[in-house]
Amino acid sequence: TDKPRPVLTVSPSWLSPGASVTLNCEVEHPSAGWSFYWYKAVPDLSEKSSSYELLPDGNWTANTSYIIHGQTHTAGYVCRAGRGDPEYHTDHSQPKFVWSADVHSAASLTVSPDRVQHFTSDSVSLTCEGNFTEGKVRKFSEDGRLYSDCRRMTGSTCNINTSKSDTAVYWCESGSGEFSSAVNITVQNDGNGPILVSPVHPVTEGASVSLSCSLRTQKILSNVFFYHNDKLIQNDPRGELKISAVSKSDEGFYKCQYSGRESAQSWMSVKGDGFL
Repeated sequence: TDKPRPVLTVSPSWLSPGASVTLNCEVEHPSAGWSFYWYKAVPDLSEKSSSYELLPDGNWTANTSYIIHGQTHTAGYVCRAGRGDPEYHTDHSQPKFVWSADVHSAASLTVSPDRVQHFTSDSVSLTCEGNFTEGKVRKFSEDGRLYSDCRRMTGSTCNINTSKSDTAVYWCESGSGEFSSAVNITVQNDGNGPILVSPVHPVTEGASVSLSCSLRTQKILSNVFFYHNDKLIQNDPRGELKISAVSKSDEGFYKCQYSGRESAQSWMSVKGDGFL
């Protein structure tokens, strides 16, 4: 029989540098007696695969969760479970990533048009900058096809004609294996629905930001409802959601709703004023 494969969840999935990260490992038919193993997935990008390194004290824990303190960089994690004597092991979970949205002070990967969400068949370009101009754009998609390189690189720019499979996290990688900050790209599911127009990079505390909602056929919509972490923000519809001085509490998932159709939700990161 196929071994069960546990499901790992990681929270938060986008990091403020130095925050703690909680991993949860779930087995399909939970029962007493499982123990858990926790690993860091170390990408071997030449092989497009990962090797697993046991985390400190990550061996044989009774707890279904594991907390990592002071995480600063993009990293991937894996768990598996075991029980009995001799021990029966599950398969390893799919790797889950925690993404650092701002490893470097300069945005080292720029996206044009500068928004997280895109319609299908949009032309989107991702460009490696700064120390990464000789680099490659790589992507990670949650559907288990882990790492892949951009198929159409022109110099340091990756050109995408968007389809659903382009929903992924993208980053630049230098020849020496350095990672840039990562960005999320989400391609809409519902061809007739709206997309949320929100910034790709973290917004600095105290700065202003404006979120809006677009249809393929109509860029500017007026009767829009906005949601923050699934809560309706105001009862009256508006054209845009303007936050004049962003604070840490504005971080989170946003989505918009127009004439009964919802956009996907996208994470907006907020970074501290003094953080480089």
